[in-house]
Amino acid sequence: MPASPALILASTSRYRRELLGRLRLPFEVHSPEVDETPRAGERPAELALRLALAKAQAIAAQHPHAVVIGSDQVADLDGRPVGKPGSHERAVQQLTAMSGRSVVFQTAVAVVRHDTGFADAVLVPVTVRFRRLGEAEIERYLRAEQPYDCAGSAKSETLGIALLEAIESNDPTALVGLPLIRTCQLLRGAGLDPLSA
Repeated sequence: MPASPALILASTSRYRRELLGRLRLPFEVHSPEVDETPRAGERPAELALRLALAKAQAIAAQHPHAVVIGSDQVADLDGRPVGKPGSHERAVQQLTAMSGRSVVFQTAVAVVRHDTGFADAVLVPVTVRFRRLGEAEIERYLRAEQPYDCAGSAKSETLGIALLEAIESNDPTALVGLPLIRTCQLLRGAGLDPLSA
């Protein structure tokens, strides 16, 4: 039986690394050099798909015999992208804007394998309904968790769940950053089945 191709995660996100580790496949992590600036008029779903594929393609070009996973997430509030806040002040602004609202987290995953010509990307939207949040709640949450590297300023897998009323998704891992159900489907398409590797 031929050896399985190398698997590479084109991301430096610790959240995606932890999620991919659940599949118990050996993998490497490489940082893709991709400009993540939105294009003029680009919708959040389009941006997430484009960046996921660009990240996978950037690393696959350097490792043509590997199976490369790229992923990106953009929070969508009324058609406007909400990215990683990067600071406490921006996180306060984001959570205030999302208070009492529904936000769609557009999570895209792409898998590319140059030597076979395989390349595919899918979008897994997750609708999140935020509770009405008071200023003191927002401050307490941000001081406790400091989620400044998360799109939308909330970590649903930890204390951020207390900010929410509901989560609607076909894949519970999509909100954390890597939709594993669709990732497994794409990996099988690329010739790497997690259950037979």
